[in-house]
Amino acid sequence: MLLKEIKTLFHKELDDIYPKTEVDSFFSLFLEHYLKLERFILALQPEYVLSKSEEQPFFEGLARLKLEEPVQYILGKAYFRDIELRVNKHVLIPRPETEELVEWVIGELKTQNSEFNILDIGTGSGCIAISLSKAFPNAQVFAMDISKGALEVARQNARTNQVDIHFMEADILNPELTLDHKFEIIVSNPPYVRELEKVEMRDNVTKYEPHRALFVSDKDPLLFYRAIVQFAKKQLKPRGGLFLEINQYLSSESKKLMLENDFGQVELRKDIFGNFRMLKVVGP
Repeated sequence: MLLKEIKTLFHKELDDIYPKTEVDSFFSLFLEHYLKLERFILALQPEYVLSKSEEQPFFEGLARLKLEEPVQYILGKAYFRDIELRVNKHVLIPRPETEELVEWVIGELKTQNSEFNILDIGTGSGCIAISLSKAFPNAQVFAMDISKGALEVARQNARTNQVDIHFMEADILNPELTLDHKFEIIVSNPPYVRELEKVEMRDNVTKYEPHRALFVSDKDPLLFYRAIVQFAKKQLKPRGGLFLEINQYLSSESKKLMLENDFGQVELRKDIFGNFRMLKVVGP
């Protein structure tokens, strides 16, 4: 079958579901992943022909895209800053907002030359922990998650990206949780999307990404933040920094929670879209 015919089929089947530019992007990603070809191959070779075996992953991927499965899960990989990560149903697909949180942490620590400890709570794919470990080779980076499946993915990503991270299975909601180390920096992107906000989200998120890593009850949307605050009181070194990704609709409530727990220098930061999505506090 001609490659251009497959591209036409992608648009025929998907243009009612996704923007045309996104369909073009899907097709280009498949080209690169399955055939190791650049996206401009059709301009150079408009009559490029695929064998039956080369066609198969395109048709299989197209069927999954029609069901709105995220392309990252179909290809088994996603990108975060300058790193490639394995992803599957056990972990969230890394978001640009989380990249901004990591950039904030790196910016705050750029003059740090001595050894120090970092903890990533709810590591998922390991995107935060791996990025910080690569940025700060002198740091000991720890990462925890409640999900065995997520930790398996994160460990593989750490090995692939050649960083040494101390992973642990733990539940931040356990009030008895304590660790042997204390930390200069604690970072977390915990679950914060309220159930009522599901209506704003596309099916590719609500049907496929792990709900335990995304959603919280409408009645108690700051559940994980309260737990992180109490944990940080025990585990954060004096004047240590706590960096959190937050729900843009609950920024005031998140800030209030920090102030009520004697954290100082509470700073909210907007993302590139102008929404308050990040918070930093200095430990008591």
